[in-house]
Amino acid sequence: MSSNAPRHTALDALHRSLGATMTDFAGWDMPLRYGSERDEHLAVRTKAGLFDLSHMGEITVTGPGAAALLNYALVGNIASVGVGRARYTMICRADGGILDDLIVYRLQEQAYMVVANASNAQVVLDALTERADGFDAVVRDDRDAYALIAVQGPESPGILKSLTDADLDGLKYYAGLPGTVAGVPALIARTGYTGEDGFELFVDPADAEKLWQALTEAGAPAGLVPCGLSCRDTLRLEAGMPLYGHELSTSLTPFDAGLGRVVKFEKEGDFVGRETLTEAAALAEKNPPRVLVGLIAEGRRVPRAGYPVVVVGGKVIGEVTSGAPSPTLGRPIAMAYVDAAHAAPGTAGVGVDIRGSHEPYEVVALPFYRRQK
Repeated sequence: MSSNAPRHTALDALHRSLGATMTDFAGWDMPLRYGSERDEHLAVRTKAGLFDLSHMGEITVTGPGAAALLNYALVGNIASVGVGRARYTMICRADGGILDDLIVYRLQEQAYMVVANASNAQVVLDALTERADGFDAVVRDDRDAYALIAVQGPESPGILKSLTDADLDGLKYYAGLPGTVAGVPALIARTGYTGEDGFELFVDPADAEKLWQALTEAGAPAGLVPCGLSCRDTLRLEAGMPLYGHELSTSLTPFDAGLGRVVKFEKEGDFVGRETLTEAAALAEKNPPRVLVGLIAEGRRVPRAGYPVVVVGGKVIGEVTSGAPSPTLGRPIAMAYVDAAHAAPGTAGVGVDIRGSHEPYEVVALPFYRRQK
């Protein structure tokens, strides 16, 4: 088999039996949509959606020096994460450029799971392995040890409760606990990438199909539908969540991306990128870099990544990083980095150059959508 052949998740045959449109994503054959991506999107906003996220990269870090290693390797204060909790953080190069954004779960006192984006999993694994030198810790590639199924949307707690006796009511956002779902051992995490309440279930790949079927049956009365990567993208865009390769890249520091809050200078000891990021923080304070903003179309034309953001007269003031029609707002939306002078919500005269035509856009604060708690 050619090494260029796409990888398949444990649910591949099931997706095909459901008539999914498949696409290559970061070297994986993944479901793009099963039917209408708009219907899938709205199901997650109003009822519930079921996602296969088994392409994500799980890396386990264990040992007495695990916390110290992660504090050195990542920009966050991982040592302060309690057992059973999770934290959003980043791994940067020595020059401050973002290698990936991550969620780190503290599974036990000396055991962590780092979840990387599919496209960067190998890069993150290599960086952690290299940075582990001198620490009493073991970095293990666990990408093949897990399938990851997410159930997202307002009906998701009720659906999951019918299949587990785990304490879901006591499970906070960005926390995880071991439990059993439909008879399947799982790490149940209250995390997600949709802007809705929901859960991500890390299970043995051999159990993935059984769990998917059980969730499908339990969720049918509540309107649960299978969902592909296409609606996952529009959901995260409405929720103002960054996507690596669009809002985040090695050419940006967390401060350039407006996410300087994830860098914890107060933690003990050195960490990779500390020096450069200290300078980046001071610079951002004095001379704000381009700001990530939301743009809502006045017309119907959809902006795409890379399109210039302009003011009247055609002067370029920024660039679109992600754009799509918003099923919730009923209009095209985009995230874009723009010059600080034009970043205030309501700034007049801002548009997107769509193939030579100046299309007017309203500048808004992110996110576009916030769920009612």
